[in-house]
Amino acid sequence: MDDLDRRILNILRRDARTPYTEIAESVGTSEGTVRNRVERMLDDGAIERFTVATRTGNVKAMVEVGVAVDVDTRAVSDAMADWDAVDYVWQVSGEEDIVLVVDAADTNALNDLITKARELDEVVSTKTRLILNETLG
Repeated sequence: MDDLDRRILNILRRDARTPYTEIAESVGTSEGTVRNRVERMLDDGAIERFTVATRTGNVKAMVEVGVAVDVDTRAVSDAMADWDAVDYVWQVSGEEDIVLVVDAADTNALNDLITKARELDEVVSTKTRLILNETLG
């Protein structure tokens, strides 16, 4: 990945629907070059998916999850990634092992998700942080 790829990615991170012609103009190359590079980054796995950021009025939160030391963190993360309200699952270093980024319909739905996590045998702790505001970086 070179500087041009990084500049293309920075534009797509802000708005994945930006037309290739607009990206090409912004980075000083042709639309075909942008198209080829995006396709290559998709094939290489540098771009995993295109997604939508929402402002639905839902309750957004980060749920930090601690698991037992003998647990396969990847397996727990994969299972949690399938939960409806979960946008992202991060395996992290530090006090907690997994962070869920959640977009729940309301506080009851968020509480249900936290309870579901706590009911897993592998989970030893949770800590929840409500997301009060988001600013696109």
